[in-house]
Amino acid sequence: MKVVYSIVSIALTVALTSCTLQSSDEDERQNQEHQGRFLATNPLICDTSFDRDYVCQIQAVQHIELRALERGYLQDIEVDEGEKVQRGRIMFRLFPVMYEAEYNKAKAEMSLAEIEYRTTKDLADSNIVSRNELALAKARLEKARAEVAIAQAHLQFTKISAPFTGMMDRLHVRRGSLLEEGEILATLSDNSEMWVYFNVPEAEYLDLAARDVRRNPPRVQLRLANGEMFTQEGVVTTIEADFNRETGNIAFRATFPNPDGLLRHGETGNIVLNERLRNALLIPQKATFEVLDKKYVYVIGNDGRIHAREVKIRAELPHVFVVYDGITATDRILLEGLKRVRDNDKVMVRMIAADSAVAHLDLHAE
Repeated sequence: MKVVYSIVSIALTVALTSCTLQSSDEDERQNQEHQGRFLATNPLICDTSFDRDYVCQIQAVQHIELRALERGYLQDIEVDEGEKVQRGRIMFRLFPVMYEAEYNKAKAEMSLAEIEYRTTKDLADSNIVSRNELALAKARLEKARAEVAIAQAHLQFTKISAPFTGMMDRLHVRRGSLLEEGEILATLSDNSEMWVYFNVPEAEYLDLAARDVRRNPPRVQLRLANGEMFTQEGVVTTIEADFNRETGNIAFRATFPNPDGLLRHGETGNIVLNERLRNALLIPQKATFEVLDKKYVYVIGNDGRIHAREVKIRAELPHVFVVYDGITATDRILLEGLKRVRDNDKVMVRMIAADSAVAHLDLHAE
């Protein structure tokens, strides 16, 4: 029985070896067949455009805190949260009793100073009192007038009016509250125009600066948080002076009209900046592969051997990359079979036109 088992074992070993050799021969034959099927193309040169998206913060052109200018009890609140108020409308009133009394007292003292001045002037004209006495009386009158102006200002400060037309935010006080001077009452926002801030990386800033943004400010779109596009178009009006050292970005500001009041202070969204390129270099995404976050293509040499070459991507479009460095329009790049070849392999390829390669791209890269 042991002899029989040994014969069977040898037979199985021979059979497996034969199968392995046949499989290896089959793989080599398939590889040879694949070599004749590889497609290659050249980068496509054409004019194109693409959208850049930037997360943004939306702020009102004017957004202020309304604060109490005097100490006292809050007598009345004449506006409500979320209400649109017109410039000059009285919004808050403090109890004015003490300030009215101070004002009336100052006016009475001014009247007394006026009488004293007139009397002293008559006496000075008759040479009964000296000119110095007249000068002192005049100074006391001017002081009394100043006291009246100050008392009148304190009295006026008991009424807080809207400095511009805007939307009321949350109230921080209630009727009857004892207010200290400088205490916040509410916030007011002018939403007729909105400032939208977004951060741009240094490389993209340099691209925009080359287009002379200040003389020809780019127009931008705003994508709201629900994915809808805002109906009004904005204009980039300001670029801040310094880059953020931590992020390497610089802040841009776009101004948007807001006629319907849809945008509110503190909203978020995405700025969409359309960039147009002339004679851009396009390659199919499926012609690239990635190593350590870098993009590469296989460039086919004159000897038929392929060599991996890093490419710099300027923008990503549907199924294609816009390349700004690494290859030229005359380079031949491998379009398929990237996972079945290695650097320095010799391949047989069939060239297809660049426009045809881009026009018939698959939805997914290989």
